[in-house]
Amino acid sequence: MKKSKKGFWLFIAPALIVFTMVQIIPTFMGIGYSFTDWDGISKTKHFVALSNYITILTNDLQFKKAFVFTLLFSVCAVISVNVIGFALAMLVTQKIKGSNFLRGVFFMPNLIGGILLGFTWQFIFVQVFEAMGKKLDIAWLQGWLTDQKTGFLGLLIVVTWQLSGYMMMIYIAQIQNIPDSVMEAAEIDGAIGWTKLKSIILPLMMPAFTIGLFLSISNAFKLFDQNLSLTGGGPANSTQMLALNIYNTAFGENRFGLAQSKAVIFMIVVMVISVVQLTITKKREVEA
Repeated sequence: MKKSKKGFWLFIAPALIVFTMVQIIPTFMGIGYSFTDWDGISKTKHFVALSNYITILTNDLQFKKAFVFTLLFSVCAVISVNVIGFALAMLVTQKIKGSNFLRGVFFMPNLIGGILLGFTWQFIFVQVFEAMGKKLDIAWLQGWLTDQKTGFLGLLIVVTWQLSGYMMMIYIAQIQNIPDSVMEAAEIDGAIGWTKLKSIILPLMMPAFTIGLFLSISNAFKLFDQNLSLTGGGPANSTQMLALNIYNTAFGENRFGLAQSKAVIFMIVVMVISVVQLTITKKREVEA
């Protein structure tokens, strides 16, 4: 037993050391910096207590706008990513030709980096949509990223296109884990179509929904690459999300202490939402 315990700790020690160095220590250092006025460059840091937090909650209108925009975007993205991901999973688990090929096609966007993905879709929205709008005389296709509403929709399209395939793989695994005997028994009892989906499949999918919702919530809230490359927060910071707002505060305005305070607030909000989501969905899980 002693040898097995030593082997266990030796085995996980490298991962624990790396995790501590890149996650735990920087987190506590960041919390410490949030109580200072550090500009991220100079060696001197002055302790300002809760001054940064008070400034954010009372005077930083841009942070509040970014918070509302991020919250609204996250709600829409979580719904679209999981609904489409589940629909794709249901499609490719049917007995149809080319289902394995379709799985690869739907998952492929997730392999593309966020920056590259953002610039690719920026070309589509700015060049392709603009040309189509002028050719067909369709006004809403023109100036797609120059308006907050269409900029929001553009971000939603990109994120949904990228993450739906990843959610699909999670849901495929859970669908294939449903015993055939349960499905056959349901069909014998007359459960078909919507009744079968609502009463049998969806309740048994809850473990996958727990994971899918957790991952999509965290990814939507922390979205940065696509926001930076697709809209850059424009026009006039109307599509700026929290991660980009924190980045601009730290490296654009050189107010590192203030940015860290925003990051701490951001971390607490995401943590609370994730814990509430996990608690609610875990209670709804059932076993086949």
